Amino acid sequence: MGLFSKKKFDNPAKNLQGEFEVNNWITSEFILQKLVPAVGVHPFPLDELSLMTATVCRFRPELIFEWGTNIGKSARIFLEIVNAFDIPSHIHSIDLPDDVFHNEHPKNDRGKLVRGMKGVTLHQADGVTRALEIISQQKPKGKLLFLVDGDHSYDSVFKELTAILDQVPNAVVLLHDTFYQSPGSAYNIGPNEAIKAVLANRGGAYKTISTQLGLPGMTLVYN
Repeated sequence: MGLFSKKKFDNPAKNLQGEFEVNNWITSEFILQKLVPAVGVHPFPLDELSLMTATVCRFRPELIFEWGTNIGKSARIFLEIVNAFDIPSHIHSIDLPDDVFHNEHPKNDRGKLVRGMKGVTLHQADGVTRALEIISQQKPKGKLLFLVDGDHSYDSVFKELTAILDQVPNAVVLLHDTFYQSPGSAYNIGPNEAIKAVLANRGGAYKTISTQLGLPGMTLVYN
């Protein structure tokens, strides 16, 4: 069997009744064989691809919501994960309407990496609003995963994470661009600060796992 011929992978999730754990060798093999050839390592470097893979395998979400579709890299990552690990899940990827200005709007390239693929539905609307509408309509019974990767400001992350946890208290949430650095760096640490502020008011109900070796950074929030 050649290096790139493996189609399915064993479930890497371990100790499901204990602390978060996956078999890192299995997820690493998957990332090198499937994810990197499909999407590269930008904007999601290896440690973030690892956290995304581990999260989906651990929680096996029924629905995945993500916004800031752009060309569809994050949606493609989730699709590759659920297909490779046989996880029954559907991905809803949401981007702003064409007539709403945003300097990162991809115009005609919106969602091109997943367009027409089974398992992914593309939407154009406000991300968190559309996601909560879908949940209200479909009333899913399983776990729900959200990737918050839209406008990377304190205010938007605070607003969106609050809305998610208020409406779906057992949600699993990945947030992008959450790296923390000292103020002298002049980095945008708004998302990092917003997560701390939201969780500070929830009585320690949530745990976090973060990639903290460098930019851009990703944080998992779960309970």
